[in-house]
Amino acid sequence: MMKNIAPVTQVALLILSLGVMSDTLAQDDVNQSSNDALKSSFQQAVQSPLSELQHEWAHINYALADKQKENAFSPLIEKAKLFIQQDPSNPELIIWLGIIQSSAAGAKGGLDALSYAKAARKNFEHAMRLDEKALAGSAMTSLGVLYHKLPSWPISFGNDKKAKKLLEHALEINPDGIDPNYFYAEFLYDNGEYDKARAYVKKASQAPARTDRPLADLGRRQEISRLEDKLLQKS
Repeated sequence: MMKNIAPVTQVALLILSLGVMSDTLAQDDVNQSSNDALKSSFQQAVQSPLSELQHEWAHINYALADKQKENAFSPLIEKAKLFIQQDPSNPELIIWLGIIQSSAAGAKGGLDALSYAKAARKNFEHAMRLDEKALAGSAMTSLGVLYHKLPSWPISFGNDKKAKKLLEHALEINPDGIDPNYFYAEFLYDNGEYDKARAYVKKASQAPARTDRPLADLGRRQEISRLEDKLLQKS
């Protein structure tokens, strides 16, 4: 289907597949359990700019309709930038600015989506220079996903060699984390390394829960389940 549409539209469709960052689920997959997790998440008191960004991102990503997301992500990006102005050396805030920009790319589409993706890459690289271990290596994981999911040059900056290096380094930092194990498993699956993918997706499924991010965990575990199903078809 993509062969008969313009390159810009191809970029938009490919960017829509970004996982960045991270906790993305299709609206149809948000069931009653995710709604309960969302309520639980918002009932937690907001203690910091970081948790404020995380909670607002979760609300936009899981509670809003697709057509509402772009307009909602834009002010959240500006809020993240304001927090960073107040604390410019905080790698955690910079990582989350990148995650929100990655999500905005998926909501926006087109050339503006690619601009969001490039801005996210810049922020992930900046955070890594400040502290590559911040948020258990989340900048490295998120940047690896960008390199894996995006089309390669001349359309974009996708590069599986760089993606592999980043995702493996993220696993060195956080070997038991749900995100680095899941995204590396997905990378291996996409490259036909099914046996290795099974090992990492199993480890992702056994990762400890993040009690401060119940909705994110729920979404990731649904993605893990779908990847396990796909791997079963390759046995």
